[in-house]
Amino acid sequence: MKKIGVGIIGASIGGWASISHVPALKTLPDYELRAISTSRQESAKIAAKEFDVPAAFDNHADLIADPGVDLVVVAVKVAHHHALVSAALEAGKMVYSEWPLGTDSDQAADLSARAKAAGVRTVIGLQSRFSPVVRHAHDLIADGYVGEVLGTTLVGSGIAWGPETDRAHAYFFDAATGATPLTASAMHALEAMNFALGDFADVSAKLVRGRKEVRLADEGITIPMTVADQVSIIGTLSGGAAVSVFYRGGFSRGDNLRWEINGTEGDLVLTAPGLNGNLQVADLTLKGGRGGDTTVTEITVPDQHFDPAPRTLTGPPQNIAQIYAFLAKDLREGTHTVPGFDHALERHRLVDVIERASRTGSTQTLS
Repeated sequence: MKKIGVGIIGASIGGWASISHVPALKTLPDYELRAISTSRQESAKIAAKEFDVPAAFDNHADLIADPGVDLVVVAVKVAHHHALVSAALEAGKMVYSEWPLGTDSDQAADLSARAKAAGVRTVIGLQSRFSPVVRHAHDLIADGYVGEVLGTTLVGSGIAWGPETDRAHAYFFDAATGATPLTASAMHALEAMNFALGDFADVSAKLVRGRKEVRLADEGITIPMTVADQVSIIGTLSGGAAVSVFYRGGFSRGDNLRWEINGTEGDLVLTAPGLNGNLQVADLTLKGGRGGDTTVTEITVPDQHFDPAPRTLTGPPQNIAQIYAFLAKDLREGTHTVPGFDHALERHRLVDVIERASRTGSTQTLS
């Protein structure tokens, strides 16, 4: 298979794509980063030189039209996803969109329908299921390490939604933008949990706006905070296990990520150091204990779970590289291991269910 030409919309130096997608792609022989676009030609040229990319644009349409671009990566604010993804689909290009796919489930449904009509491969950036640690935990559970799963608890910190930010990141605190502690941090964690343990059978929730305002440190003013920065979700999984998930805005001086899976025969614990509260980008540690063990000890993740992407990657690029590597394998072999926009729509609908559970105060049953 010839190299897959990639074009990234939103590749400014210091942005998300520059610290995750770019280093991931540089390690994978199946891909070639051929074009980037930003909002200004100057920043596009600087990024292109820094990343050794041949084409730089200040217009997404030019990137999409580039004949060397087979896969368009949309890595900008959620509010712009619908227009940019639609344009790429209309051009018949494969599309990798960061999560959330849209600002709401209506946009996600429209993009899912457009992708089906276009008949192209799509990818949604829910990379936590591709974490080598999460994949190993999934296999251990399937092989009976913990016995019958009784329950699971996950507590994490969204980091971004603390008491202070700057103007460039103020949009995180506006619920209308689609990037909230629920849709971002919590849903990335739920993606890993559902992958390892199965989907929800029912769910209850409380979405609480603890902080009412946030200070913009660079401007010395405060602005209203309209997102719920305290996310509490409980429920049961399709297999009957109990679930408790709590995500806080900002960070804790204690643990910022701890996920336990408890069963009749053993326990698994996934943690991350320091301020790594977002499961999808954290360098996770896996510990376990079973039978007569009185504590948990570290479990080494086999090399097979780092294949086909390099084991040397850590932090944000690691799981992104896994997505790309599995996508290349899918394209070679005609398989579908990498979730696309149809899966993204399912995740958006889960967000709707969680919000409805919080709004109504009643348990919601999922079909």
